Amino acid sequence: MTENITTEYRTVIPAGAHWSLRVRRGGALRLTDLQGGANVGLLFYNPENLLERYNAPDTLKCQHTFRLTAGHCLYSDMGRIFCGIERDDFGWHDTVCGAMNAASTLARFGAADYQQARNERHQNGYDSFLVELAKYGLGKRDMAACVNLFSRVGADDDGNLRLVPASLPGAAVTLRFAMDTLVILHTCPHPLSAARQYPRGPVEIALPAGSAPLPPACLAREENQRGMANNALYYFGESARTGVPS
Repeated sequence: MTENITTEYRTVIPAGAHWSLRVRRGGALRLTDLQGGANVGLLFYNPENLLERYNAPDTLKCQHTFRLTAGHCLYSDMGRIFCGIERDDFGWHDTVCGAMNAASTLARFGAADYQQARNERHQNGYDSFLVELAKYGLGKRDMAACVNLFSRVGADDDGNLRLVPASLPGAAVTLRFAMDTLVILHTCPHPLSAARQYPRGPVEIALPAGSAPLPPACLAREENQRGMANNALYYFGESARTGVPS
């Protein structure tokens, strides 16, 4: 299921790839699982102060949730809101499992490096994040817990986590940004993937034209209203410093 909207920019990212971009406040980012079964790892940073980044614990406890879906906001470690989930065709996105590393990727899918397989290599999420972070002067110490879009995680009676059935082809998620944000992402397998072969489903990235505030559903909770108040104070300070209206 996809939206019929005019976009400024659109591209397709293959599986096992990484990507980054600065998204402006009010802008949107739509990600679509084209074939089903994709995983998109996401990290967020404040491009004006890279010490400020996505905070998973605050995101969960502020909204009393274990999963993310439409109406939820994603917080920074300064109590501000990077973005809200404006639309969600999937309904459940993982917030706790992190990224698969090189050792676990090798154990799960076997060896296939770039010299052997070129673009069919078995890239892992952790190293993909590091490649993108390095472009902005960041490294291992700047890594944070990530969001995994299109990945639903369940728990059995003993508390063991498992990845439940994958998303359907065409499932899309739209993020609406409440502050300028550096988005870092990869399309590598989820750490709990039980696939026998390295997943190859591509993901479409679209930047819709125009600007809009967070949808009302994202501000229904008092906690999120306080988060947006923190955003407003931050941009008030920025406009006072630069002379540019917020």
